[in-house]
Amino acid sequence: MLEIREISAGDVSVVARLVDHLLAELRGEEGGMIVSDAMVANVLGYEDRSFGFLAVEQDKPVGVLMMTEGVAIFADGAYGQITELYVAPEYRSRAVAAALVERAAEFGKSRGWRRLDVGAPLQPMWSRTLHFYVSVGFKEVGPRLRLDL
Repeated sequence: MLEIREISAGDVSVVARLVDHLLAELRGEEGGMIVSDAMVANVLGYEDRSFGFLAVEQDKPVGVLMMTEGVAIFADGAYGQITELYVAPEYRSRAVAAALVERAAEFGKSRGWRRLDVGAPLQPMWSRTLHFYVSVGFKEVGPRLRLDL
């Protein structure tokens, strides 16, 4: 049975491994531990604005969702942003990602957020990802850009 639970400090290595798989897949590479335990611990250290959930089936972590809290005028205050969402390939199309998003939305509502945002990866290459987000209620609002500092 699938369990969705909040990430704890003891989950650092598990989160690092899952997010590493996500980033390797997005880059079209084999996993190589780009994500370290220290990186995850650093992010989780922002307890007031960094949150996450693990999907666990029969004691095996099969998915992760990380998010952060931001504030903006367009959101009329605080809102959530999904920063990472990954489900192991053999567990995809089993509603694991949808369960993670649903739990994130419940969490956001409890914090008074009015919205949850996510940046979909490059299209059309990752059209399945975009289709998933739309299927669980997200609306397309345009691309996201970044400026490295």
